[in-house]
Amino acid sequence: MKGSCLCGQVRYEADALASPIQQCSCHSCRKAHAAAFNTGAAVRLADFRWLAGEELLSRYESSPGRVRMFCSCCGSQLIKTIDGRDTLVLRVATLDEDPGQTPQQHIWVSHQVPWLQAAADIPVWDEWPPK
Repeated sequence: MKGSCLCGQVRYEADALASPIQQCSCHSCRKAHAAAFNTGAAVRLADFRWLAGEELLSRYESSPGRVRMFCSCCGSQLIKTIDGRDTLVLRVATLDEDPGQTPQQHIWVSHQVPWLQAAADIPVWDEWPPK
C-alpha cells in the first residue's frame, strides 16, 4: 500500500497492516491531527519504507518515547514511532489506496469531544451541500 502527505513530496510504502485499524480520541491525537480523532494502525518496521521525501520529515516527541513524524512542507502527520517497539503507527488517512479493512475499535473515548456526533440523523452529501 502506498501513501503520501498532502503536498505529495513525502511518499511511503507499507506491505501490510500489523493490527486492526483503530480510532483514538486522546488529547494528543486530537491536537496533533486537528480533528476529533485519529485513525491509525500498526505496521511492522520491516514492512515500511520511505519512497521519497524522507529528508523533509520533521519530528516531534509528543510524550516520552513517542515521536510523531510529519511533512515539514505541508504539515501532514504520517507516522508515530514508539521506543522499543518493532512497529510504527501509520496514519491510515494518508494511504493513497484502500487498506481493505475498516476501524475495529475507538480508544480514549473518555477524551472524546462533546460535539462529535457519528449519527445517521444528520444530512450527508457526496460533495458540497446544495446552496
